[in-house]
Amino acid sequence: MKNKKYVTLDGNEACAYVAYRVNEVCAIYPITPSSSMAELADEWASRKIKNIWGAVPSVFEMQSEGGAAGAIHGALQLGALTTTFTASQGLLLMLPNMFKIAGELTPSVFHVSARSVATHALSIFGDHSDVMIARGTGFALLASASVQEAMDMALIAQASTLESRIPFLHFFDGFRTSHEMSKVELIEEDVMRKMIDNKSVRQHRQRALSPDHPFIRGTAQNPDVFFQNREACNPYFNACAEIVQNKMDQFAELTGRAYHLFDYYGAANAERIIVSMASSIETIRETVNHLNAKGEKVGLVVVRLYRPFDVKRLVEVLPESTKSIAVLDRTKEPCSPGEPLYLDVSHALMETQLENPKFKVMPKVVGGRYGLSSKEFTPAMVVGIFDNLKEKKCKNHFTVGIKDDVTHTSLDYDPTLSIESDKVVRAIFYGLGADGTVGANKNSIKIIGENTSNHAQGYFVYDSKKSGSMTISHLRFGPEPIHAPYLITRANFIACHQPFFMEKINVVQHLAPGGTFLLNSTWAPEEVWYHLPQEIQEILIDRKAKIYTIDGQKVAKECGMGRRINTIMQVCFFAISNVLPKEEAIEQIKESIRKTYGKKGSLIVDTNLKAVDNTLEHLYKVEIPDKANSKTKLAAAVPDSSPDFVKDVLSHIIAGRGDDLPVSAFPVDGTYPSDTAQYEKRNISLQIPVWEEDLCIQCGKCVLQCPHAVIRSNVFDASLAKDAPTTFKQTVSRDTQWKEKGMMYSIQVSPEDCTGCSVCVEACPVKDKSNISRKAVNMAPITPLREQEKENWAFFNRLPDLNRNEISITSIGQQQNMRPLFEFSGACSGCGETPYLKLLSQLYGDRAVIANATGCSSIYGGNLPTTPWAKNSEGRGPAWANSLFEDNAEFGLGFRLALTQLNQQAIENLKQLEDVVGSKLMQDILDADQKDEMGINAQRDRVEQLKTILKSREDDLSQLLLSIADNLVKKSVWIVGGDGWAYDIGYGGLDHVLASGKNVNILVLDTEVYSNTGGQMSKSTPIGAVAKFAAGGKPGKKKDLGIMAMSYGNVYVAKVAMGAKDLQTLKAFLEAEQHDGPSLIIAYSHCIAHGINMEAPLQHQKALIDSGQWVLYRNNPNNVSEGKNPLTIDSQPKKVTVEQYMNLENRFKMLWKTHPEDAKKYYAYAKQAAKEQYEDLQYLAGRKMNGEEEIKSEKNEKPK
Repeated sequence: MKNKKYVTLDGNEACAYVAYRVNEVCAIYPITPSSSMAELADEWASRKIKNIWGAVPSVFEMQSEGGAAGAIHGALQLGALTTTFTASQGLLLMLPNMFKIAGELTPSVFHVSARSVATHALSIFGDHSDVMIARGTGFALLASASVQEAMDMALIAQASTLESRIPFLHFFDGFRTSHEMSKVELIEEDVMRKMIDNKSVRQHRQRALSPDHPFIRGTAQNPDVFFQNREACNPYFNACAEIVQNKMDQFAELTGRAYHLFDYYGAANAERIIVSMASSIETIRETVNHLNAKGEKVGLVVVRLYRPFDVKRLVEVLPESTKSIAVLDRTKEPCSPGEPLYLDVSHALMETQLENPKFKVMPKVVGGRYGLSSKEFTPAMVVGIFDNLKEKKCKNHFTVGIKDDVTHTSLDYDPTLSIESDKVVRAIFYGLGADGTVGANKNSIKIIGENTSNHAQGYFVYDSKKSGSMTISHLRFGPEPIHAPYLITRANFIACHQPFFMEKINVVQHLAPGGTFLLNSTWAPEEVWYHLPQEIQEILIDRKAKIYTIDGQKVAKECGMGRRINTIMQVCFFAISNVLPKEEAIEQIKESIRKTYGKKGSLIVDTNLKAVDNTLEHLYKVEIPDKANSKTKLAAAVPDSSPDFVKDVLSHIIAGRGDDLPVSAFPVDGTYPSDTAQYEKRNISLQIPVWEEDLCIQCGKCVLQCPHAVIRSNVFDASLAKDAPTTFKQTVSRDTQWKEKGMMYSIQVSPEDCTGCSVCVEACPVKDKSNISRKAVNMAPITPLREQEKENWAFFNRLPDLNRNEISITSIGQQQNMRPLFEFSGACSGCGETPYLKLLSQLYGDRAVIANATGCSSIYGGNLPTTPWAKNSEGRGPAWANSLFEDNAEFGLGFRLALTQLNQQAIENLKQLEDVVGSKLMQDILDADQKDEMGINAQRDRVEQLKTILKSREDDLSQLLLSIADNLVKKSVWIVGGDGWAYDIGYGGLDHVLASGKNVNILVLDTEVYSNTGGQMSKSTPIGAVAKFAAGGKPGKKKDLGIMAMSYGNVYVAKVAMGAKDLQTLKAFLEAEQHDGPSLIIAYSHCIAHGINMEAPLQHQKALIDSGQWVLYRNNPNNVSEGKNPLTIDSQPKKVTVEQYMNLENRFKMLWKTHPEDAKKYYAYAKQAAKEQYEDLQYLAGRKMNGEEEIKSEKNEKPK
């Protein structure tokens, strides 16, 4: 065992480690949760790490998963060993090519971190719905149950595909295995070389297309021969299972780890058996051992090779004593008589019993569903399944882990059951997204796993929201291998890294007796106990816990780390837990810091090292009294005034009790109410903006730039403020229109919704001349302000909105008084995308229908428990929907086609009912001018009159018109998505929609990376930027989407950057909506993936524009009819050079450390590209629109 090497990594890395080394081409595309496999492959290729044949694999990002599959198919045809990594919808896009690859008997392995397929909702979490859809492609399906198996099966699959010629889909559970960190035995490259038969590799090469020995492949066939030809491959599929078992046997000889197509664990005389696959078997196996030790007779059959399904081997492993079998499927197939594995096992037993009986009495076979979308699957549930098999009449087609009170499929079980060993140290850490908690815990696992004899496991729970949501890390350490792919419910150690969690969340509910609780808080050690809610105090006393506290924010600030407390809390954990000797642990943490942050620069390394040294002197133990004496209790998740659905359903999800909700609580089709984010009140900020009314010039910039719509302005009659709270701030309006009426102006902040990003402070243009650090908006600690500002916010919201007809929407100071209908989203603090959506909602939200591509904006815009899309006082607001990632433009075009059709139908029906409606009302509706706010509101009034008439009638025509009458009022169609959608996977559809000429508005939130999946390169990524999938910097230019769209001639195109030139952005939105045809707004959106200070992102936008890297312009085809050039350039390169701008952002700057020669080359290329881009636009904008001048200008040479 001395020569064995152990490493600590997650399932994705374990799989990619092998896949990269036994392939020559990787065609990749990002999709959660598989993306990191492709990221690692790209990083390794960038570092020139070689495969087992001594070559650096070619890793190439495609525009979609369908594109990746096509590239794989092509590379395989030319004889390269080729792989990819994918999941969910991505796998579905590969299906057509998978049928081809399998039909042509082409060896390859697709590695899949199995994930839910979007149905009534999207879920990024794991189940088998994707791989089960692929089971008819002809690919072999091989399942891994753990991180170790993800590595092992990756190699077995590669060896098997080469010998069998059957392509393989190797899968493991998304998140549960893909993101679980575990200590595993590394497969040495020598083992890989012995497993891979080079003769099979040469045969693969010999079958490749080559003009040196030409043939054709991919013919078209007719009915006379297709059927026979399809059956010709049967011998290969028939031989596949035996080949896989042989490779498993060879692997066992080389490593000592033995696998079989079906493995049996349990009592030799077992009567009750569970059949399952993937990560569930770890839980079931441990439970089987537990039950058998108590005298039960139970067993487990592990399915490893699911396709081809070897009936004979399955039946062979079942004990003859078997009386009842439960087959578990991690998927749901509506309309089917049962789920896939259940049907296969049932068929296998029936076929065997008819042809060659093994059992005297055919065992009862029942099937059940579990674990959809990474739903917990625990030993308690396993016991519940075995208990069901005891029943005289076993429940079939059951579910476990949920409460089905509608169709009553669910099994009962005891949720308190635990079988975990006392030898295992279990720790839970509550953190805030982007505060570094998860990263620190991953480092802790590596430190323990790779520097002690202990085994280690880590799993990290986060929802789909962006940074700023709660993360929960579950860590286990013990002397034996850990087989527990479920969450910790009895922890020896719990740390809460953000004190505000304790206001609503019982963070110590899973603390074991005698456990330790570590709290990061700003309270003095002697005050900590009195600030804990009563429920938490009672648990800590009852369980005889120990409490430690540290002011992590203070230490971080003193060390120059801003708000990142991860290193500080990591030091505390090691100091308290004694998992490692303190001195050794601290040295290991320091080494981890040097390794993790080295490429980001010495400053980051030094600040983290300083934090390590300064932490322990600020760590204190808290004394626990005999009785709970708190004056506070855990707060309700939502206010009592919330709507019923919010209180009865969403509040449980907010409070972390979503698992307890029954089936009956949910809408049957995935339709949820909007305007619910206002009830969540996350309270995640330690500081909030404070308005200084004496300095304010009422420009509206702070309101405009606020990413979460928490800072608002309003103008109101002075009489309305007579009952205002004493701390409510107001001042006379400076706007002449309202000042003459004596109206008051106020800016107010929602303290419980603010994320503390400080963008409003950066946006404020005013400074106190006597104290230049004081602006009209300044950040201040929230604690002394929260209660008074909650009261002020409530009063502010009771003030009436200004009449929209009286607001000048071309003035930011006035326009920003419009109520936003996009508020309090779960986007990252300081997000660069959300201000655009907020502006859209202010201008057009009361009449907008929004098609949103999957991505950041769909996650923070439509992720449970709440949605930021809101309603106005009349109940109107944006109607929002998400289809997929790739089809959003077409999806939105469908909106426009439906609106146009229903509008025309309503017009025809209205004309038919002229006698009923009256000629005047009919004509007024038909002739309505709806070009502006006033015209639309007037049309709404007319349509309400029409509906009142129609409601009194019962004839079919009247009722038909009543159902579509609202379509007589103008609707605004917006198609929203990020650059990954618009530039890459959805570009074909977007281009088609632009070419259609239809009246739709397309808003591209351009972060220049795939932000939602972690920051991978898109075709929008600029030259020289380091991103995932571009570890060595992007060598090519950014795709010019705007110029491409302009070529159609009838498309309104604008390129904007709100943080640099806000008025130009506002003009673009107004002009885009006014344009009767397709419009495209490309909106620069700073992103946390850029490696910038998210508290001051606007300086980066300004530098970007001033350097000429991003040119602001508006191309309005309507200008042509007036004899004007359609293109207006709204910015010009100024004193900031391209190099100066690039050096402001880590995504460019870090290239100098990793690839300095490339950095030099890319910087020069970027400078030249920016110059050429501006000159090209100048040329276009300088063209004259009359015929004589146009001909003359064509003779001029275009600038070089």
